[in-house]
Amino acid sequence: MAISASLVRVSSFKLSSVSHGDDFSPSSKSSSFMGVPLNFLPSFRSGKQKQFHDNLVVVSKRTSGLEEALRNLREQKLETVRKVRRIPPLRRGKVSPRLPVPEHIQKPPYVGSSILPEISSEYQMHDSEGIAQMRAACQLAARVLDYAGTLVRPSVTTNEIDKAVHQMIIDAGAYPSPLGYGGFPKSVCTSVNECMCHGIPDSRQLQNGDIINIDVTVYLNGYHGDTSKTYFCGDVSDGMRRLVKVTEECLERGIAVCKDGASFKKIGKRISEHAEKYGFGVVERFVGHGVGSVFHSEPLIYHHRNEEPGHMVEGQTFTIEPILTMGGIDCITWPDNWTTLTVDGSPAAQFEHTILITRRGAEILTIP
Repeated sequence: MAISASLVRVSSFKLSSVSHGDDFSPSSKSSSFMGVPLNFLPSFRSGKQKQFHDNLVVVSKRTSGLEEALRNLREQKLETVRKVRRIPPLRRGKVSPRLPVPEHIQKPPYVGSSILPEISSEYQMHDSEGIAQMRAACQLAARVLDYAGTLVRPSVTTNEIDKAVHQMIIDAGAYPSPLGYGGFPKSVCTSVNECMCHGIPDSRQLQNGDIINIDVTVYLNGYHGDTSKTYFCGDVSDGMRRLVKVTEECLERGIAVCKDGASFKKIGKRISEHAEKYGFGVVERFVGHGVGSVFHSEPLIYHHRNEEPGHMVEGQTFTIEPILTMGGIDCITWPDNWTTLTVDGSPAAQFEHTILITRRGAEILTIP
């Protein structure tokens, strides 16, 4: 389950650009998470608190030839999507009441509070016992995700997928981590078409030609396992199939650079390089994160090019979960404070794994 970079990267100014007014720096994100204003927070990774001044304004930014070419390519792809698109824009359906969890199942500490938990500044490091527990949680999450994928077909509602996922998780003696996290009302995230992430399951029926990301996290014996995948619903266009394929390849390439001592910024560089070959945008607002006994912690994993400091350490677990779009990377969040869509209506795809850093590479914990 992705988190917003603005949770720990908050600035009092935005870059004003002659080319669409985009934010170009990870440290210049909007000072809100899901539409909720935040106070200034320290940068835990650097160990220093950044200070900004209200009178600092950047009035222009030179756009490189590469940036211009990539934007033009994305706009051409988006125009093609608009011409052939038959599926109407996403609309919220009816959200049913949250499902019950048996009393005997262990619950995360945030359950019962509607307040969004703070991002822990501590990395999730594990001894042999902790690694075994992480493997168990991640394997369960992987099996649940595989099962959820078999349910994807036209006319099925995302609420039906949520019910099936919820039942499988509690039958295994685990807790569905999204349920009650910061007030999230469901047990799984289902993000359809232009929804980047955090889609709330509802009464909308899946349509032929949809793509849907299903994001599963389970809490088993005190540890979270987190994974997601984008699925095809019926006959999906070639363009959307390419988007999904390249997004999965980006995840694979990001994982390939991971090992003890590697810098975190290599992940974003490798993902961006591959996405740019096909003209796809890499969403900057949502990031991967440390995961273990705590749902969301440092390090934050940026999927775009960045100069963030920090290196991977053996025994550490975190997620990599890039979101690619066929058009622009700007987003808008619905009044439910969770469902986040591309502003231009372009399709988005996401894949996610939880990985364990080893001396020579990375072990993917969420492969069934």
